[in-house]
Formats: sequence, structure tokens, C-alpha cells
Amino acid sequence: MTFQRVTRTAAALSLAVLLAACGGNPFSRNPSGNVPDEFNPRVDDEGRERDTIWDLFSDADNPNVTLEVNRYLWNASLDVLNFLPIQRIDPFSGVIVTGYGTPPGGGRAYRATVYVTDPALDARSLKVALATRSGPADPDTVRAVEDAILTRARQIRIAHSQL
Repeated sequence: MTFQRVTRTAAALSLAVLLAACGGNPFSRNPSGNVPDEFNPRVDDEGRERDTIWDLFSDADNPNVTLEVNRYLWNASLDVLNFLPIQRIDPFSGVIVTGYGTPPGGGRAYRATVYVTDPALDARSLKVALATRSGPADPDTVRAVEDAILTRARQIRIAHSQL
């Protein structure tokens, strides 16, 4: 009988804590009752107010927001790594995943994952991961591939600007 009473009390206390957590925080507002949008967790990125926790799961995102990648880095990556078979490619998020292939004149097979993260033609916008069949590639090889992609991207941009 005592065990049942403890269980019921614990369940009631848990339910009360859960319900209290769903309510607003009366101490989060300033005296005027207004909270700037950057400090208000109930306002989303577009300035719309969220009323309940279920609004987090709604499809209220702006469909016009797109990810942008640098087209010169994208094309240069495809040019430099053209000896590798493409497995997955997504130009909207900037990801290129290749299978294993051997470079011309080389004896070791590589596979690559390229991620173009930004619309700027910048070294920070390019992430390259190379792997061999025995594990990660040498960091100097990865650096050489990154440099080749950046150089080719600059060449493509110069050729494009002369048109």
C-alpha cells in the first residue's frame, strides 16, 4: 500500500513538473511586457510568433530560401576529379561524392567527397576529403587536390569574365 502511494505521488509530481515546463516563464519579460525578437524564443526567423510547441514541427519554413554554392568551385571540382566515378551529387547543397578511381599515371585508387559550403570563391568555401582503400589519404595529397580545384576555379572565373 505504501509503494502505491509513493508511485501515485511521484506520477502526480512528474505530471505537474511537465505541465509547468510547458507554460511561459513570467520572469522572461521586461517590465513593459515586450521582448526583443532576438531574445524571444517564441519568434521564428521570419518574425512570426510561435504559439505552441507543435509549431516547431509545422512546415512553416520559407520555401524561397535556397542554399547557394560557388559555381566556379563546383565546376572546378568536377573538372579536377573527372577520373573518379560520381556516386552522389547535389548541386543545391554543394556535395559531390565519388567512388574509387585511379588518377591518370597513378597506381593508387582514391575516392573523394567534396563539399562547397559558400557562394564565395574562397579556400574556406571548399572542403575535400580523400580516402584510399587502406584509409584516409595523405594530408599533402588532400592539400594538392584542394589547390588544384582552387586554381581551376580561378581559371574558369577569369575565362568567364572575358566573355
